Amino acid sequence: MRRRVLGSSGMLVTEFTLGAMTFGAETPEDDTHAILDAFVAGGGDTIDCADVYAEGRSEEYVGRWMASRGNRDDVVLMTKGRFPVGADAGPNGFGLSRRHLTRALDASLRRLGTDHIDLYQVHAWDPLTPPEQWLQTLDAFVRSGKVREIGVSNLNGWQLQRAIMLARQEGLAPIVSLQPQYNLLAREVEWELVDLCELEGLGLLPWSPLGGGWLTGKYRREVVAASGSDVPTGATRLGEDPGRGVESWYKRNDDRVHAIVDEVVAIADARGNTPSQVALAWVNHRRTVASTILGVRTVAQLEDNLGAVGLELSAEETARLDAVSAPELPDYPYGFLSRASERRREALGDPAGSDG
Repeated sequence: MRRRVLGSSGMLVTEFTLGAMTFGAETPEDDTHAILDAFVAGGGDTIDCADVYAEGRSEEYVGRWMASRGNRDDVVLMTKGRFPVGADAGPNGFGLSRRHLTRALDASLRRLGTDHIDLYQVHAWDPLTPPEQWLQTLDAFVRSGKVREIGVSNLNGWQLQRAIMLARQEGLAPIVSLQPQYNLLAREVEWELVDLCELEGLGLLPWSPLGGGWLTGKYRREVVAASGSDVPTGATRLGEDPGRGVESWYKRNDDRVHAIVDEVVAIADARGNTPSQVALAWVNHRRTVASTILGVRTVAQLEDNLGAVGLELSAEETARLDAVSAPELPDYPYGFLSRASERRREALGDPAGSDG
């Protein structure tokens, strides 16, 4: 598995990261350890956790796996803090206050059985805590040696730019990464955040690269219809969770989504790959992507996903996927700005170029 530099940090990460969200929730501990072993055997070394996953059990499972294998120094370990862990967290048990982040980091270190986190990320913006405070808190974590690098997740454009500039202005530890949702069904990150990360030297760590399983091809209309049900059934994430399945089905059961899935399946069939591998390869070679996060429940799913290692789509295949998945721009400001840019490019005779 190839390695890439994570933003401006100088730290190397494998091109695919193993996400731990299912650990302790959908995947029991023994299976978790088998998945981690298979990931390492496949050349991976980068693992992404969060304190909120399975109310802390995910971090505990990863911690016990590292302790049993004695491989902490061989792992690039990421985790996140911001959300409440457990139903009794209390009013100060979440957010980005200095009080909560300090407790959250110490709890993550304890569960993971380590004295440092390689990349500590704030899991989302906090409207109640000034960014100056949580940036200073993260800087103190780095200075203490408990954290090596800092990143963010689920921020919008102005929030990320403000945080970057404040850290620079105050001489604090820089933000080196952004972890957003990014896949063929959800490309809104391209409207501002990809350009911003490229400009500021941040690495992207896309989560949900398979669109919650839709890009595997298992939720196609004909598949659901053949089951005799109006919604997905069977041994899938949506099929095993009727509430979640119905919600996701009606949210994404539209012509655009099915056209994207059909194109992914067609390319996969022509290449002799699985739809998952094609969808992962598309995400993994987008601008500024440092490592794509794999979310799996079983070793079999991981082995399928790892078939995307080294897979590069042709220019023609990428163009087909780009075209079918292009999201409709809201007319203002994005549509207006896009049209203005196209008119400007016409002066160079380069309507397909990009000027941001």
